[in-house]
Amino acid sequence: MQRIFPFLEWLSNYRKVYFLKDLSAGITVGIVLVPQGMAYAMVAGLPPVYGLYASIFPILVYTLLGTSRKIAVGPVAMDSLLVAAGLGTLAISGLENYIALVIVLTFMVGAFQFILGSFRMGFLVNFLSRPVISGFTSAAALIIIFSQLKHLLGTSIEGSNRFHELIVNALEKLGDTNPLDLAIGLLGIFMLIGFKKWNKSIPGILIIVVLGILGVLAFGWSEEQLRLVGTVPQGLPHFVMPNLEVENLKQLWPIAIALALVGYLEAISIGKSLEEKSGEETIRPNQELIALGSANIVGSFFQAFPVTASFSRSAINYESGAKTNLASFFSILLVLLTVLFLTPLFQYLPNAILASIIMVSVYGLIDFNYSKNLWNTKRDEFFVLLITFITTLFVGITEGILVGVLASLLLMVYRTSRPHFAVLGNIKNSDYYKNIKRFGDEAMIRDDLLIIRFDAQLYFGNATFFKKELMHHIKAKGKTLKGVILNAEAINYIDASGVQVLTQVIHEIHEKGLQFYIAGAIGPTRDTIFNSGIINELHMEYLFVKTKEAVAFFDNPDSISEIGARVAYENNKKNDRSHNVK
Repeated sequence: MQRIFPFLEWLSNYRKVYFLKDLSAGITVGIVLVPQGMAYAMVAGLPPVYGLYASIFPILVYTLLGTSRKIAVGPVAMDSLLVAAGLGTLAISGLENYIALVIVLTFMVGAFQFILGSFRMGFLVNFLSRPVISGFTSAAALIIIFSQLKHLLGTSIEGSNRFHELIVNALEKLGDTNPLDLAIGLLGIFMLIGFKKWNKSIPGILIIVVLGILGVLAFGWSEEQLRLVGTVPQGLPHFVMPNLEVENLKQLWPIAIALALVGYLEAISIGKSLEEKSGEETIRPNQELIALGSANIVGSFFQAFPVTASFSRSAINYESGAKTNLASFFSILLVLLTVLFLTPLFQYLPNAILASIIMVSVYGLIDFNYSKNLWNTKRDEFFVLLITFITTLFVGITEGILVGVLASLLLMVYRTSRPHFAVLGNIKNSDYYKNIKRFGDEAMIRDDLLIIRFDAQLYFGNATFFKKELMHHIKAKGKTLKGVILNAEAINYIDASGVQVLTQVIHEIHEKGLQFYIAGAIGPTRDTIFNSGIINELHMEYLFVKTKEAVAFFDNPDSISEIGARVAYENNKKNDRSHNVK
């Protein structure tokens, strides 16, 4: 039961000393969650109250089913932008139809996550490499920031999920700027930045929300003078059934898959980073998919939009000392209190304040240091990041993810097609054989013996490269060469094409009057050598455990030890025993 309902595990071991820490963390996160949820609903193109709806039932479900005890789930900037970007490309008439499609999208995101978790497919998220995620999030952060200019400037600016269109649209409306909205928004930004630099424990978001509401009430500003949130419905969200028509499913499935994977990646990456800090490992990846999926499915029945783990609120939850998921339950209680009794106050909240909260919160998603580090250390991965960033920024959110994943996969294929190929030499006064390019004069090179190492699996994508490089080095050695040793320690797999090429290489080397040896082959590679035609061309006595043994045998064929032969021929003996049993 604890595997199905992880809350039973922490509940059975709950201590009294945890309660005050969970209570404090839950209230602190809840204070941030209320205005952030409303702000992110606006990013998603929804009325602010839907951010509160997304902060009740989805969080409750995750509290019961989630395995991370540190992350804070709820509305987040990234998913909100993906919702707006995905639905923005569709021809939707009226706010009611838009809300209905968001609810369907939420259900689909949850369904995809639940199915992936049930079939233990959490590994799929590994195809979203960090350079792709960094490029995507940095571009998305810029789009989110500039999408809030309409609230900061207090004017109507046509929305877009493309950065250059946002800039052009904002410049066209720059003359219509409302000075009061701009002043309040900039003041909110400066205050939030100031609070962060002064003392991160200060609830800056709560302070500017309260000051914004008090300022409107004190000065009697109306909606004609200042853009306000306006009437926020009071009470709990109603139960609704998602409209799962085939046409809706056809339109939404691409963005639903993107949201499902991105949301899961956010939750896992945040949870793992907090686990590293706390030293407590509880996350089960596939159960996290089921928990997030269930949260979104249930949330769709109560007018929520897609949720996942929040960077900022998870950090607050951790720093506030949360011990278990009970902290999230206290956050829900604060949201319920707001929905039932405090929503009339939020009608006086300036939109510019919510815009300032979004801009400052999202700015942290832009990772300058990681980009700089890739430029200095991994230039090829930097270009994957750059391609993802540019595509996301100027073409679209979904396209950015797809192009980024494709670029990273192409880079992986290119790397495996041209892996590291090293010529080895004996390090003076030792039994080590290392790359002669790295060790220079310390590595002794023999004219009569070529020792090479291939640092990858041998498969159809690099088999031709392997043969070409090996024959190049054989030719460079000239007539003094008598033998070739392949150090196969790094070859963990040989496919059918690799078997064919390696067999052909050995045959051609033998025809040149040279001997060929294989040293350091691990178990799976030895299995392939014995179960394919390689062993027939190589012959068993030329297979060794260590490079030094192959060299010794080359110099003196009687030098191989009994134990070395036994280990090297292990697979063959197994086959013999199996044959005898039969």
